[in-house]
Amino acid sequence: MALASVGANKLRSALTMLGITIGVFSVISVMTAIGAMQGSIETGLTIFGSNIFQFAKYPINVRAGGRSQKKYENRRDITYREAQRYAELMDGYAQEVSMKIFDDGKQAVYNGVKTTPSLTIVGTNKSFLATNAYTLAYGRNLNDEDVAISRPVVVIGRAIEQRLFPHESPIGRIFKLAGHTFTIVGVMAERGSAFGQSQDDICIMPITRLIENYGSANRTVNIATQSFSQLDYNRAFDRGVGAMRIARGLRAEQPNDFEIYTNDSLKSAFQSVAGVIRIGAFVISTIALLAAGIGIMNIMLVSVTERTKEIGVRKSIGARNRDILRQFLTEAVFISEAGGILGIVLGVIGGDLLALWLKVDLIFPFGWAIAGLVVCSAIGIGFGLYPAYRAASLDPIEALRYE
Repeated sequence: MALASVGANKLRSALTMLGITIGVFSVISVMTAIGAMQGSIETGLTIFGSNIFQFAKYPINVRAGGRSQKKYENRRDITYREAQRYAELMDGYAQEVSMKIFDDGKQAVYNGVKTTPSLTIVGTNKSFLATNAYTLAYGRNLNDEDVAISRPVVVIGRAIEQRLFPHESPIGRIFKLAGHTFTIVGVMAERGSAFGQSQDDICIMPITRLIENYGSANRTVNIATQSFSQLDYNRAFDRGVGAMRIARGLRAEQPNDFEIYTNDSLKSAFQSVAGVIRIGAFVISTIALLAAGIGIMNIMLVSVTERTKEIGVRKSIGARNRDILRQFLTEAVFISEAGGILGIVLGVIGGDLLALWLKVDLIFPFGWAIAGLVVCSAIGIGFGLYPAYRAASLDPIEALRYE
């Protein structure tokens, strides 16, 4: 009888369900997308190789335009000379020391064919591939001599190779990159995308050549260090912090004027941001669900008023108060659960579509889906109890007299 009553008022029931659907959709879609991205990070989607720690001027999660960014902008840049001094001090303590200066928004041209104007160029040394989890597909890597004599050579990413050299090998070819001429000596293996951005639109060149061609003003060097093994990591890390302080000329009482981060800190930074997003989504969905619950109560009260005669007839032929109570509660819970299930389905689809766009693994958030159903049941019972009690409390004689 409860289901038949819901079906008899399809539009009203659907509009009531819509509020529940929106609330559940908002939280499930966000949790699905965040869960997919976090799962991808946990299974190895990182920007560094293994046993790596890095020093930089800015922390990972600094906010552009915020007070925190201005604070870090006032720091001294990490210079190439300081990076060289650090590398000397780490001799024998680290397997690789990579110096990196990034420059985005560049374009390459070969025989009239152009890449997108969003290439990343990196001034670095031979250790870049190892410390950033890239591998060489063919050709050769940068070497110490390239850096020492500032050779105009580059190793390009797979996306650049496919765009400019679809039918020939790029090795030994000369092309223009951001207005300067370079010779291609190697091609990196395909890395794929992370969070919707290609990691193959990249060129690496000797750090000295980047400084010579594009200047050193307002440029800071990131220094990545790889220990010999996981067992040797703590020893290398402690030595690295001390070596960096020496290279920066800091006295014993002065705090570090550089940031230190690792794969673990990247995960922590992501989890911190994800936690804030989860809280925001939870608050928004809670407000939406409360509004939907009030809508359910309102509709059920209207339904009780409309069906007063029906309630009186049922009671007069033997229906008990708990039968009436159960019928109206069933209607409220059914509307709430139907909206919740629809919200879960749409939320999972929406979240996974976002994950698909970001090219990370798809998931189904079972925990949040079960929690959504439990909450929807609670809303249906909580907001449907008063109208059901009103219906069950009607005097049958007065109810029959209603019309």
